[in-house]
Amino acid sequence: MRRRQIKHTIPEPKNQRANRQARGSKGGRPAGYDKAIFLDCGIPAGDIRTGKPYLPGYYRVRKQWDLVVLYKEVLVAALEFRSQVGSVGKNFKNRFEEALGSATDLAAAHKKNSPFGAVPPWLGYVFVLEEAEETEKLNRQSHALFETDPVFKGMSYTQRYQEMISRFVGENVYDIGWFITTQRAEDGSITYKEPLPTATARTLQVAIEGRIKLVKAMLAE
Repeated sequence: MRRRQIKHTIPEPKNQRANRQARGSKGGRPAGYDKAIFLDCGIPAGDIRTGKPYLPGYYRVRKQWDLVVLYKEVLVAALEFRSQVGSVGKNFKNRFEEALGSATDLAAAHKKNSPFGAVPPWLGYVFVLEEAEETEKLNRQSHALFETDPVFKGMSYTQRYQEMISRFVGENVYDIGWFITTQRAEDGSITYKEPLPTATARTLQVAIEGRIKLVKAMLAE
């Protein structure tokens, strides 16, 4: 995936997000995400849906996804885009529960009602985290009434997000992930890292290309 595409996925400057800072840059698709990868694979522009593309749920009637891609009325992909800028301690649980709920609801809908036909849904999760002292600090809050997974002991929020995405993909909650951390300099410039090797721009691109080839093969093209 092009460097320009990664840059456009990074959250907007601080003066444009001040009104969301207190609630942790809650939701929505990171601005300017490039659709070129789908177009390059032969998906018509009209089948790349943004805005308010709804898909059916099971525990609720429907859910709005950030990007839905169709091909000849078959669901190719549904992607969620989330960013976290500030207030990470207050919003980490919300991000996790939202991501898990969206995916499991869609999976249940397909299992119970088969709204997507013979081609099962394919889900992607993209997350952009702005690095700060709070995100990198080791977290000692891991106790519970019963023993917790020792993997989480001492993890920073950045590490917890990586573990979350790794487990989502490993347990087939989502089919692919992309995790980006950003650093904003005093002059407003932004640099980024992809700390999770299994959830990079490249792995996302390859996975999308493979998914489109699979759908076309299942349609005997």
